[in-house]
Amino acid sequence: MRNIFITCISAGALMLMSGCANQKQTTTQTKSMIQAEIQKVSFGQTGDGKSVDLYILKNSKGMTVKITTYGGRITELYAPDRKGTFNDVVLGFDNLNGYLNVNPYFGAIVGRVANRIANGKFKLGGKEYTLAKNDGPNHLHGGIKGFDKVVWNAEPLHRTDGVGVRLSYLSPDGEEGYPGNLSVTVDYVLTDNNELKIEYKATTDKETIVNLSNHSYFNLSGPENGLILDHELLINANYYTPVDDTLIPTGEIKPVEGTPLDFRKPERIGARIEQVKVGNNPSGYDHNYVLNGSGVSLDFVARVYEPVTGRMMEVYSTEPGVQFYSGNFLDGTIVGKKGVAYKKHHGFCLETQHFPDSINHPEFPSVVLKPGQTYTQTTIYKFSAK
Repeated sequence: MRNIFITCISAGALMLMSGCANQKQTTTQTKSMIQAEIQKVSFGQTGDGKSVDLYILKNSKGMTVKITTYGGRITELYAPDRKGTFNDVVLGFDNLNGYLNVNPYFGAIVGRVANRIANGKFKLGGKEYTLAKNDGPNHLHGGIKGFDKVVWNAEPLHRTDGVGVRLSYLSPDGEEGYPGNLSVTVDYVLTDNNELKIEYKATTDKETIVNLSNHSYFNLSGPENGLILDHELLINANYYTPVDDTLIPTGEIKPVEGTPLDFRKPERIGARIEQVKVGNNPSGYDHNYVLNGSGVSLDFVARVYEPVTGRMMEVYSTEPGVQFYSGNFLDGTIVGKKGVAYKKHHGFCLETQHFPDSINHPEFPSVVLKPGQTYTQTTIYKFSAK
């Protein structure tokens, strides 16, 4: 492996160097006296020969997050249960080849515009732009080659609040049909409070649209231990945006009260999931919630609790919305880490974002970015157990 750099807290550095030579880890981790902060290892090459790296972040409490420069993807995330045992709680693949093949955005940065744009079209500055229709009649997650499929530049971060990696990418004018040269940075920072912070920034030289998010699929019991239907979910939202049969918002904002979308109090994800059906799409949740926060400051978004392991994940964000997706399109044909076939509802996503198709709904919070402005977004996933 190449370009390995390590910062250790204790003295057994030689043991750690030996351990780093083996990229594979068992699904369950336990705390060690030796705690590395950052490692960088090779993760392979893309089909066109670009080198891909894997950054391994560890905090002083034993939590570990692995992030690849291909798509800025979170490939593994080890969080403790109530007994202090660590397990990987995200869906994904054991190697780069899995991510290079068709997959539903496991762990990826999605953009330039996360979620859907109706009919793959929008108007900006009096001009109509046409995008790829890669989700039926609509544009999804930045197009055919969105940010999930590019190799990002990377550098390690040593900050007072934790260790991390800074990813950067220059999306050229016209890429996937979007105007403007868009310069993007995404900081992943792991704190000693078991928080994974994701901080996004972007600037442009031409008026454009931006809506970035992360598409990790979580399963707090560990994906090898079944579905997420018994996870208990709370979402800090009184309203949601109804959608048509192609999952495009109608423009309405309706209350969740009295609907199966009401998670204002903790509820099993599976309790009412079969009641949620949109058009010919598989049953389950794939809805944008209008958060009760300001959409500017860092506010509480959601809490998920897995009762068997006691693992809990809290989400905080500066965004006005969150897309709750219950893995409806997983059908067992994708085989992920450790040979697990990912079935329907095997994982859930909480994608903090501006609302879907916002550019075609002036009544929604704006996704327009102009020269001289800076797009910013912060989301925190905090892990604990009880």
